[in-house]
Amino acid sequence: MQGQQQQQAYDRGITIFSPDGRLYQVEYAREAVKRGTASIGVRTASGVVLAVDKPSRSPLIERSSVEKIHKADDHIGIATAGHVADGRQLVDFARRRAQINGLRYDEPIGVETLTKEVTDHIQQYTQVGGARPFGVALLIGGIEDGTPQLYETDPSGTPSEWKAHAIGSNRAEMQEHLEENYTEGMDLDGGIGLALRTLASIGDDELEPEGVGVATVDAESERFVELTIEETAEYIDEHDLLADDAEEEA
Repeated sequence: MQGQQQQQAYDRGITIFSPDGRLYQVEYAREAVKRGTASIGVRTASGVVLAVDKPSRSPLIERSSVEKIHKADDHIGIATAGHVADGRQLVDFARRRAQINGLRYDEPIGVETLTKEVTDHIQQYTQVGGARPFGVALLIGGIEDGTPQLYETDPSGTPSEWKAHAIGSNRAEMQEHLEENYTEGMDLDGGIGLALRTLASIGDDELEPEGVGVATVDAESERFVELTIEETAEYIDEHDLLADDAEEEA
């Protein structure tokens, strides 16, 4: 009984380490990320691809209102997994930092710089009393000096750079698929195909265009572009991932 009471004390105190060096609230925040729907990032030689799963909780919901991919700046996009509201707060913070950098230095903010500013902000919420960690992870992808870059943030405030990465539910299976199929030097179309196949691999190898979000940041134009449903459907059909009911509607 005494041991349970001690554990509860560490659970309630975000600023208190447990005797084995753990911050339980940060670990619980990571569990919230695992319960979120999947997001995937792929870095290619010609740009960065972000793809997300947007499942429908009801046939009456407008899927366009489910936002998991966001434009942070002209050359940077962000995909989220975890608590949607927490993700929006961090995206808004990232947008403000990008705008401040542009006004102060008259140049676009670097992808790594923005990522570290976001993770510094996240980390503050792991050591301040009266607050809780952000229950969301981000994939931040963009172009810096003509070079594609892809970063992940987690609820502890730790940034890491990736060639391809998955966050959210079924992360282990998706990451394994990425590791087996990622190819150095693939182009942007190849990255879109890999991201879509990875999303499909955790289901029945089928996707609905309305249930998937895809965005790219091209290295040549250095512009964030979110694909329309029609464009996404073409890629899904090209890779033979179109769900049967979607084919019938088409």
